[in-house]
Amino acid sequence: MALVRDRGADPFIGALYIFRSKRSDKMKMVWWDGSGVCLFAKTLEETQFCWRKVASTRVRLNQAQLLALIDGLDWTKVRPVGVKRPQTVG
Repeated sequence: MALVRDRGADPFIGALYIFRSKRSDKMKMVWWDGSGVCLFAKTLEETQFCWRKVASTRVRLNQAQLLALIDGLDWTKVRPVGVKRPQTVG
């Protein structure tokens, strides 16, 4: 069993923990959904998941980056697009 050092993140308020295999072809995600712990597992057959180098900092992903990671894409290249508020209405 792996020990997760999350530096105070509360798993009961939406923290998502992602674990990968040594070959980076398998990953598991664990989170609390309010009624119990959920597990998602995925294996890529022809490629590997994109991972940053191991560091002591927490990584925060937005929804688009998380979906890119799950699909096996390079999530580090996904950037949010800023949407400007309209100046006038009508």
